[in-house]
Amino acid sequence: MTAGMDCSEVAHAAEFSLVARRNNSLSTTGRFLVFAFLFVVSVGIASAFAALGAWMVLPFAGLEMLVLYLAFRTVDRHAADYERVAIDGDRVEVERHEAGRTQRFEFNRCWARVIASGDGGRLALRSHGRELEIGHYMNDAQRLDLARALKRRLG
Repeated sequence: MTAGMDCSEVAHAAEFSLVARRNNSLSTTGRFLVFAFLFVVSVGIASAFAALGAWMVLPFAGLEMLVLYLAFRTVDRHAADYERVAIDGDRVEVERHEAGRTQRFEFNRCWARVIASGDGGRLALRSHGRELEIGHYMNDAQRLDLARALKRRLG
């Protein structure tokens, strides 16, 4: 479900902040309209078949709409997800917001190390035996750019 993302970066002499978000091509209203259209078409076709005597099509159309509703609901619940990485003074903060729940992680800037695979497939911060994977909403190239920026600022 990690299609694309929208990144914004703010850099000052002693401060760095990057926010990565999911790429949501449809708003909540747009998702509702798409679902409503699909619902009307599917139930309309199923009703036509039911009128011709194939009534067993209706329960399957209902099941299809239930699964589609659950999928759209899951997408909607995760539409506002984001990840923020910030360096402020002697702290490196990571804030992750998923499905309405926010988690905050903090590392000491002097001890934090960037762990990155060469192809950008994995990016993590490590300190004192703790490791936190970051860059969930980024593609490989963006993760590599973030790794370079963090290594530069963490020294």
